[in-house]
Amino acid sequence: MCHCTLLQCRTQAHGHVWAQGCPACPLLSTTLFREQPKMVQSSRDEHPPSHPCSPHCFVLSILPPTSPLHPKAPAATGSRASIQATLRTLLAAPWPSQRDIHSWLQLLSVLQWVLSFLLLGIVSLLLLIYLVFTSFWPISALYLAWIIFDWDTPEKGGRRLPCLRRWTVWRHFRDYFPVKLVKTHDLSPSHNYIIGSHPHGILCVGAFCNFITGSTGFGEMFPGIRPFLTTLAGNFRLPVFREYLMSGGLCPVTRRAIGYLLSKNGTGNAVAIVIGGAAESLSCRPGITTLTLKNRKGFVRLALQHGAHLVPSFSFGENDLFRQVVFEEGSWMRSIQQRFQKMMGFAPCVFYGRGLTSIQSRGFLPYAKPITTVVGEPVTVPKIEDPSREVVDMYHEMYIHSLLKLFNENKTKYGLSEMDELHIL
Repeated sequence: MCHCTLLQCRTQAHGHVWAQGCPACPLLSTTLFREQPKMVQSSRDEHPPSHPCSPHCFVLSILPPTSPLHPKAPAATGSRASIQATLRTLLAAPWPSQRDIHSWLQLLSVLQWVLSFLLLGIVSLLLLIYLVFTSFWPISALYLAWIIFDWDTPEKGGRRLPCLRRWTVWRHFRDYFPVKLVKTHDLSPSHNYIIGSHPHGILCVGAFCNFITGSTGFGEMFPGIRPFLTTLAGNFRLPVFREYLMSGGLCPVTRRAIGYLLSKNGTGNAVAIVIGGAAESLSCRPGITTLTLKNRKGFVRLALQHGAHLVPSFSFGENDLFRQVVFEEGSWMRSIQQRFQKMMGFAPCVFYGRGLTSIQSRGFLPYAKPITTVVGEPVTVPKIEDPSREVVDMYHEMYIHSLLKLFNENKTKYGLSEMDELHIL
């Protein structure tokens, strides 16, 4: 076995390096290297197989370890300089401020809410239908069995999850607009209440944020009161979406569901009803305060039958969140909307808001306009199991009077002028 030796010496005057290899190796004869040329590398495979020292003879680097050409030295100067330049560029670039991060979180929180209400039910239904024709069909079968077993739960108080009301995303949702809740009178936990929520708007943002989420402080303002919000009964027939609604405290806007909350769920319940419904949503426009209320008296009859006090509430700014194409009465498009409303329970509104990337673009996200929900003075209602029409009309008028008083006392505080009036149809 050949033992190759490597001699190194540096001539300071000339900057040369001398190296002597194995005397038996013709490839490693005494050679002069300069520091500037490319480093010479030799390995075992450079020697012919017949060479007696080929299994063991190899060339060590003849350059000092501090040289950038040494095998164990750092990366080349050019690569190091490019990395340093990249790091300097990244550090010099403007990083998102805390305000920008909060704005993105607010936008994402509103996006998930809009998508949940517009698409969650339909997408879940289509997905379960698709799974029926795959090997995952037992998932659809089990969920169908669950819905049949759980069919009446929405009309028996639902299945509220308090942790959902404390979800952090609702604080970002509140701050996007922002949404504010204003209390004018106390609500006693020894009574039940029906809260009339006005106006409907397009998606009832104010009612949802104040009565379903705990982000605006409803529980702190009205201790001992459990708020519920009613919505279309058809929403509770959609898979997965029904679970989402019940977990937040929503229930169907039916006599049976509201009656259960007002009579069999103890006291301290406040059931919020968006009285104008789908008919009112067809007329909502920025700056227009028109309510569909004159012939809506069923909530008053329910309040009398269960002795629940009537509480008016008004969300200033609700109609400013979207822009809607309003078709005139008598037009063929308006008649289509009204027929669809009678068949399906809701009206197909043609509306738009801001886009996801820019406020100047159009999309389906609401504009960031402030919403202030003012809860007014309760109208005391006696319990009458079979109220006459005259009694219903009397308390209906009392409710409208209380609502008008609430509107006129607060309109100039929250974006309207003294000349703006509340029109009731």
